[in-house]
Amino acid sequence: MQGIENTWYQDATIYSVDLKVFQDTNGDGIGDFQGLTERLDYFSRLGIDCIWLLPFYPSPGRDNGYDVMDYYGVDPQFGTLGDFVEFVRAADDRGIRVIIDFVVNHTSDQHPWFQAARSDPNSKYRDFYLWADEEPEIRPDRGPIFPGEEDHVWSYDNKADAYYYHRFYRFQPDLNVANPEVREEVKKILGFWLELGVAGFRIDAAGLLTQTKGLVEEPLDDPHDFLREMREFVSWRRSDAVLLAEADRPPAELGEYFGDSNEMHLLLNFQLNAHIILALARGESAPLASVLKELPDPPKNAGWANFLRNLDELNIGVLTEAEQADVYEEFAPAETMRIYDRGIRRRLAPILDGDDERIKLAYSLLFSLPGTPIIVYGDEIGMGEDLDQPGRFAVRTPMQWTDAPNAGFSTADPDDLIRPIISNETFAPKEVNVADQRADPNSLLNWISSLIQTHNEFPELARGDGTVLNVDHPAVFAHASSLAGESIVTVHNLSDETATITLSLNANPIPIFGDANFGPDGDSLHISLSPYGYCWFQL
Repeated sequence: MQGIENTWYQDATIYSVDLKVFQDTNGDGIGDFQGLTERLDYFSRLGIDCIWLLPFYPSPGRDNGYDVMDYYGVDPQFGTLGDFVEFVRAADDRGIRVIIDFVVNHTSDQHPWFQAARSDPNSKYRDFYLWADEEPEIRPDRGPIFPGEEDHVWSYDNKADAYYYHRFYRFQPDLNVANPEVREEVKKILGFWLELGVAGFRIDAAGLLTQTKGLVEEPLDDPHDFLREMREFVSWRRSDAVLLAEADRPPAELGEYFGDSNEMHLLLNFQLNAHIILALARGESAPLASVLKELPDPPKNAGWANFLRNLDELNIGVLTEAEQADVYEEFAPAETMRIYDRGIRRRLAPILDGDDERIKLAYSLLFSLPGTPIIVYGDEIGMGEDLDQPGRFAVRTPMQWTDAPNAGFSTADPDDLIRPIISNETFAPKEVNVADQRADPNSLLNWISSLIQTHNEFPELARGDGTVLNVDHPAVFAHASSLAGESIVTVHNLSDETATITLSLNANPIPIFGDANFGPDGDSLHISLSPYGYCWFQL
């Protein structure tokens, strides 16, 4: 029976993990659930409330696990279903919730549904996918998701003697989510994992689930009906379960994914992410102020999931060509650093030249904005990337626990690791690892932990109403977050020069995080920020 809604996700800090590169316990060079369980105290010490797992289902592994061939299992290389349940139970004992990736836009071409569909035109599974007897033309707004990797969205299958539809890779046929039988299967899968203790799902490619597919030209009668069905089902099965959507859409459309408090609980904030990066590249606050005015206000029981990086590319496709050019010039000057004509395949630390002060500024900014912050594994210690790895694998290298062989990730022969350890001198395990930073009170790791703890003390930051404040310096971003009569004001200097501003405040400011020289003058407050400086004030 559904109870009173628990909005724990609005106060959480989410940690995104690629299981296969986090901790290996059996020495085969691949991370596993036992390793993740052994590292749960690390999450607790850091202050993490929720772990978001990338796909771990049985898969051919041609798209980092997003080509699912069994929604009800764990790929044997990561352990067993029992290992998964033990991990979820042990996380729950520490007050940590677990959400998992749910890939429902498409399956692997090795999934039994697709194999049945291609083998028998009379099978019920034929209508689980989308088919055409002759290859249709690609509609301009329905091209491949990965430009340069796929040229078509229709591929011919010899056994079926027909073309099937896929927005992603040809080995990932799209599901026909308009089919009621597909939707019933989806609910069974959601129910299965809820019974095993997961606290929610990150809905992969949610933006595609509301679009017409295949040969259908007319808009759907109710594009968001499927998302509402999922929300209703999940909420009835577990009232505190959360749906986190990947919906990379224009600001004017994003509010539709919250619905009338009956669709997604959280939306990944791609718009904010791109504009934060633009602001950091230019050293100007205007892009931030602009995008915050464009974004819709979420319902009270919903919100934004804000991030500086995720484990895909840093997508700046929403920016203008001139804005993209500025970002590329500053943060990805080499073609090898770019991907898909829209993004950057680098980690945050090397993007910001390994400068702890700039990294801290960026994270202070992220945690001060309304919404739920997300940290990608390894960014809390400033890990780098490996641009010798193909595509998105550049930012999915093994976690660096120590300066021991294989960075403490695995006891396997280095040649047997699922991916190589970073060898770049600046970001290699000898220079960047958990053990050394844990022992250093001034490390990035301990600073991030302090940031999370401070963020937890002031719910105004995550849940409050945000207001951009006018300041007399182009490099300084200032805003206030207010909730139930309490307010926090934060100021951030995005430039490499000292900046001085004046704010009009009708209250005495108490600094609670960061550092600045400040002094009151009547109702005004004069603040001097060092290069890349920041400060949070409680009023």
